[in-house]
Amino acid sequence: MVLSSSNPSITFSYIYKKNMKNSIARSFASTLLATVCAGFACTAALAQTTQWPTRPIKIVIPFGAGGGTDVIGRFLAQKFTEGLGQTVVVENRPGAGGSLGSAEVARAPADGYTILLGSSSTHGINPGMYAKLPYDPIKDFEPIGLIATNLFVMSVPKDSPVKTVADLVRLSQASPGQFDYASSGNGTTSHLAAALFISMSGAKLTHIPYKSNVPGLTDLMAGRVAMMFDNITAMQTQINAGTIRPVATTGLKRNVVFKDVPTLDEAGVKGYDLRGWFCLLAPAGTPAEIVTKMNRELVRVIAMPEVTDKLIALGADPETGTPQELKALIASEIIKYKKIIDIAGAKVE
Repeated sequence: MVLSSSNPSITFSYIYKKNMKNSIARSFASTLLATVCAGFACTAALAQTTQWPTRPIKIVIPFGAGGGTDVIGRFLAQKFTEGLGQTVVVENRPGAGGSLGSAEVARAPADGYTILLGSSSTHGINPGMYAKLPYDPIKDFEPIGLIATNLFVMSVPKDSPVKTVADLVRLSQASPGQFDYASSGNGTTSHLAAALFISMSGAKLTHIPYKSNVPGLTDLMAGRVAMMFDNITAMQTQINAGTIRPVATTGLKRNVVFKDVPTLDEAGVKGYDLRGWFCLLAPAGTPAEIVTKMNRELVRVIAMPEVTDKLIALGADPETGTPQELKALIASEIIKYKKIIDIAGAKVE
């Protein structure tokens, strides 16, 4: 095109306006394309979330195989597999009072395919027990729901001279340094339950931490340690087999499974009351739709008669609720356990 004008300013103005129009058109086209692409991406993400799960789900259990958390996790995984239509596998990642496995889940993709079976150890005690925790119990997780609560039982080897709580206090005070107690690791409920007992009773016991509760329980059965606290779920099989003997439980009311075993409060350690719990959590940022769907599945499974009966038989009390209720529970338990940790003088650097 040839422009014929004797006025150069008119020519410049025409070209400038034309370039501006082309620039605006290109900008509009780019914005429109970006909007369309974003829309497609959102639609794809929403479709993926709606279809969840489309592949196997992994439940990380941050303690060793064979313990109470492991028993409950494997039983629930079977029921989830049936209900969700996808295989739910269990992976044990023990160590550091459940901190290693918990940190692994905190770093996992927030897509609903990696879930943590948390507990009062990982999300109640550890925040107050460890000076440096590799995860934030509140910020790094999306609560799914509570599974159950449970009591702890203090047990001794079957041939132990200890028959009562008073026996353990008296004998340990008479021979300081001669009585050891096992725990499933520094900072676990097993450790803290015993530390609180010692602080309230005056017993003289030396702590022997294990990587998980299984080797600790093995040494208890062999008589290499004098006492161990653990949840009833983990202890029940050996108690029923007669390889260890229960002395007391931690609740203010006797457990329905061990009705003949007194509580520590009854046995003279007045006011002793400690209860653990199990829950499911996902990595922070997991879509709300997935969390809601998993919560509905958890509530459905816990309400099944065979699941309720199984949990009760394991010494646990079935109890679930909403993600919001679990979030509130975790926040309050962190405060409660911190007070107990301070009283007991228990700390892991």
